[in-house]
Formats: sequence, C-alpha cells, structure tokens
Amino acid sequence: MKVEKHKHVSLLYELRENNKDGKIIEELNPERPLSFVYGAGRLIQGFESGIASLAAGDEFSFTVPAGEGYGERREEMIIDVPVEVFHKEGKLDESVCFVGNTVPMADSQGRRIDGVVSEIGPETVRMDFNHPMAGCDLCFTGRIIEVRNATEDEIAGSNHGSSCSGCSSKGNAGGCHGEC
Repeated sequence: MKVEKHKHVSLLYELRENNKDGKIIEELNPERPLSFVYGAGRLIQGFESGIASLAAGDEFSFTVPAGEGYGERREEMIIDVPVEVFHKEGKLDESVCFVGNTVPMADSQGRRIDGVVSEIGPETVRMDFNHPMAGCDLCFTGRIIEVRNATEDEIAGSNHGSSCSGCSSKGNAGGCHGEC
C-alpha cells in the first residue's frame, strides 16, 4: 500500500538543518514514530510531497526548501513591543522577559503566536515572531514503517487540534541552505 490521501502513515525520520551533514534538529525513535493521516494538511507541504507514493519499508532522503517548509524569514515579523507589556507590579518581569525566551502572545485576532525576545530596551522589547525554522532548508532522511487505510475516526480527527509540522520548532537555523 502506498502513501496517499486518507492513508494512515507511521514513519521515522532524522531532521537536519541544511543537508545530511547539518546539525540534527530532531530525531524520532522506533518507540515514538510520527503517525498521521496523509493529506489532512497538518504537515508542511514539502514533507508530504517528499513521502508521496512511498510504501512500508521504503527509505527516503529529501530536502524541503525554506519556501516549502516554514517560509523565508520576514523582517516585518520582528517588532518592538512596549516594555510595559512585560511589567508586573510596575517592574519588568525578568522571569518572563529575558533575551532568548519564547513568550506566548496573541495576534490581532486573538490567536496564540510565540515570539522570541531578542533585545530589551528602556521603552521597547524587540521580539521575533518568525517560526524558529523560517529561512532554513530542512533535510529529512528516514523510513516508512507502516501505511494502512485510515479509519473514519482518524480521518475526522485529522481536522482538529494543533497542527503537526513533521518536525519540531527547536532552534533557529536562520538562513541555512543546501541539499540532502
């Protein structure tokens, strides 16, 4: 059976930034494979394209260019937030507001968006709201473990909850480029 829409897929992968010799971003082990309904729109498009039509036992190695992964880094996603937003009892809450910390915030529609504190000034806090892997090519190598028909419940459930990206959001490779 091949990987296609409405198939339940389980797989293992190693994700590296840039190319197959790049820094490891994430590595799945056999006890915790990635399992999902293919074609539900919960994985980055480049990842789904890379495993399309594979079968159980097939190995893969491909690079997802930044534009097909988490997009390019965008300067407009780096903004200055009034320092008062981080005040608690009239003082800067240093347990939350420190350089490198990821802080959950809300966009203008009330949706959660994480920002990384990159600079703290007397009037503003500079925050980067780009995805941590924006601007980075993603190199996946791995193996398909199982492909089977998804149940109706799995298909229905694939449209709910948080999206699975096919990789973690650890680190920021910031503009790495290469081929697997």
